[in-house]
Amino acid sequence: MPQDSPNATGAEQASEESGRPGPQNNNAGNEGGAGETISHQKNLERPTAEDIYQQVALNAKTELKRSTVSLAISGFAGGIFMGLSGLGSALVLGLFGMSPRTHFVASMFYPIGFIVVIIGRAQLFTENTLYPVALVLSEKRELWNTLRLWCTVLPANVLGAFAFAALASRTNALPVATRQALIQLGTMAANVSPSTIFWSGVTAGWIIATAAWLVSGSHSITGSVIILWILTFVVGLGNFAHCIATSGEILAAVLRHQLSAISYFHWLWIAVAGNVCGGIFMVTLLEYGQAILAKGETAVEE
Repeated sequence: MPQDSPNATGAEQASEESGRPGPQNNNAGNEGGAGETISHQKNLERPTAEDIYQQVALNAKTELKRSTVSLAISGFAGGIFMGLSGLGSALVLGLFGMSPRTHFVASMFYPIGFIVVIIGRAQLFTENTLYPVALVLSEKRELWNTLRLWCTVLPANVLGAFAFAALASRTNALPVATRQALIQLGTMAANVSPSTIFWSGVTAGWIIATAAWLVSGSHSITGSVIILWILTFVVGLGNFAHCIATSGEILAAVLRHQLSAISYFHWLWIAVAGNVCGGIFMVTLLEYGQAILAKGETAVEE
C-alpha cells in the first residue's frame, strides 16, 4: 500500500479510509479525481421517481426476508413507540387545557412517535401500504409474503398500542391531568360517524405513505426528520384517524371504562380500511405509475 503523502490533509486520509470521495484539489489534474467529484455530485442530485421506487423496492425486499417472529417483535415495538404521539399531545393538553391554541401546540409534538418508529426502522402497518405493495406491483410472487407481513405487523402494532395504553391509563406513570387528556383524545376520536372515520383514515393513510415515499428519496436523516415532522404534524392537527397512533388513545379510554372494547374494534377496522385505501390508491399506485413511465421515457431517449 502506498504511503500517505506528508502534505495529505486529514479529510483526504479519512476519505481514503472510508472509501467515499473527499474534497478534491482544484490543482490536481488527474482524471480519477474529476470522476470522483462528478460521481459524488451525482449522488447528491435530486432523485428521480424511478430512483425512489428502486429504494422503496429494496427496502421492501429486505423487510420481507425477515422471519415472522422478527416482524412481530418489531411490530410490537412500533406499536409501543407510536404511543409517544398521543403522549406528547396529552402532555401539552394536560398542562394547558383543551382549546384551539393548545391543540395547535400539542400537534407539534404529535410527530414524535412517527419519527421514532420510522427513523428507528420499527414496523408500522401504514408504512407497509407503500413498500411491499410497490414491490408486488412488479414482482407478483411477493404477494403472499406481503400478506404474511400485514397479518403479522397489524396485530403486533395493536398489541404494542395496548401495552402503551395500559402503562398510561392503569399505572401512576403519568400525571392525572395528562392521563385524562389522553383518555379524552381517545373518546373524541372514537365518537364520530363511520364515514368520518373512513375518510379521515384515507387522509391519514395518504399522508403517511407520502411521508414514507419522500423519506426513501431523502439524502440524510435530518431531511427525513423534517419531512416526517411536517407531514405528521398535519395528521395530528387534522385529527385524522391513524389505526395505530390513535389506537393508543382509544385503548386508554377503553381501559378506563370510558369506551367499550366493541367500539374500539368497530373503529379499528374502519380506520384500517381507510388507511389502506389512502396509502395504496393515493400514493403507491400513482408513484409506481410515474416511476414506470419515467423508466420508459428514459429507455426511449437512450
